[in-house]
Amino acid sequence: MQTAIYIFVMAGVTYLIRMIPFTLFRRKIRSRFFRSFLHYVPYAVLTAMTIPAIFYSTNNLLTALVGTVVAVILAYLRQPLIVVALAASAAALGAGFII
Repeated sequence: MQTAIYIFVMAGVTYLIRMIPFTLFRRKIRSRFFRSFLHYVPYAVLTAMTIPAIFYSTNNLLTALVGTVVAVILAYLRQPLIVVALAASAAALGAGFII
């Protein structure tokens, strides 16, 4: 029974987080600064969640750095996401074998 209560509370909180902006911002946001801020929030949150996971995914900081450098270079060269992910993983694995 206690688990069901936890699930309902979490569902309610999730719903409120998604519903409140729709009720507060009924008109179009005209502030250029605020629109720009809201535009970059998803990228900042994704980066804040991804970067720590990258560096804690391997047991060695050097292998994580090698994979990250390969990923950044390939992303800068506008390679597809699957190419970037596979190459970064292969580079980290290869660096792990060498070290």
